[in-house]
Amino acid sequence: MPITLPPELEQFIQSQVARGKYASVDEVFLAGIKLLEQRERLYQGRFEELRREIMVGVEEAERGELLDAEAVITGLQEKLQQRRVQSDAICRK
Repeated sequence: MPITLPPELEQFIQSQVARGKYASVDEVFLAGIKLLEQRERLYQGRFEELRREIMVGVEEAERGELLDAEAVITGLQEKLQQRRVQSDAICRK
């Protein structure tokens, strides 16, 4: 499978081999593919987790367990203001 890379990537790969981080160009590619595979698994896991959380929210909404948006936003703004005050107090010390 021929692969064409931009010169900067070719230089990067060669530098990894020259530094002894990898024994060959093939090892650099394998490491990169393994990282891509890990990232995809993490994203898929996070996607499934988010899907479950959404379903919990949908079920709660269907049961009428809703929060008032204005109250939530007001509460978050108050917490943010408290943290700003605390942060300012710490910076003055």
